[in-house]
Amino acid sequence: MNYRHAFHAGNFADCVKHALLVWIVRALARKPAPFRVLDTHAGRGRYDLMGEAERTGEWRDGIARLLGDPPAPLADYAGLVERLGLYPGSPLLVRALLREGDRLACCELHPEDAAALRRLFAGDGQVSVHHRNGYEAVRALLPPPERRGLVLLDPPFERDDEWDRLLGTLREGARQFAGGVQVAWYPIKGRAAPRAFHDGIRDAGLRDAVAAELWLREPVMASRLNGCGLLVRNPPYGFEAEAPGIFAALLERLSQGESGGSRVVRITDE
Repeated sequence: MNYRHAFHAGNFADCVKHALLVWIVRALARKPAPFRVLDTHAGRGRYDLMGEAERTGEWRDGIARLLGDPPAPLADYAGLVERLGLYPGSPLLVRALLREGDRLACCELHPEDAAALRRLFAGDGQVSVHHRNGYEAVRALLPPPERRGLVLLDPPFERDDEWDRLLGTLREGARQFAGGVQVAWYPIKGRAAPRAFHDGIRDAGLRDAVAAELWLREPVMASRLNGCGLLVRNPPYGFEAEAPGIFAALLERLSQGESGGSRVVRITDE
């Protein structure tokens, strides 16, 4: 429980994750039936960029480059950030997109962050906060009563077995909630770990999986966070067509002259 996202809030990885997350939740809302979002590693929900995040300054090369006059593919995401204030984490972004009847369940293991989440959503009947291990919550809280929804897995990747835990949880989530959208964030330092993760997706027989990856520099120095990706299972219609435009806009603003790039690739067929 050493990882505290507050030091990294608003960095380029947040921009990648949250820009795609906003698009996915909007896509879920196209259909009238209600849905539920399960955020397994929710954090505290909102971050003061002049607080802990200022100690690293990562947000200055992230969200600070997108606000004011964002490219069209990022206008929805950037507009939400400006409207919600401070830097909104995934729980607050998702909550802003829920309709009446939709629900959000947030899990957070760190006691201080879980308490902050409870304060943030106090009295909100559409949001529940659980102080618990998010991986375990996948088995306990799925399938949702609505039978539609999204599971967001955003682990800190501090443990050596994090890739295996993530893969195992995706398998459990697919068993519990076969028709749900699953979104799993992962870091790109070198190429080997993401490649092995994709192989594990195939070996596990998880169908309809797409990897969306962006890197600011070639991932050859494994000591740095060079990029990140989202593994999306059961992506909403249009995701593979729209994600490249979002990535192009992100690279336009976030790239600093290094050999950055992106790709959206299908890992397994439907």
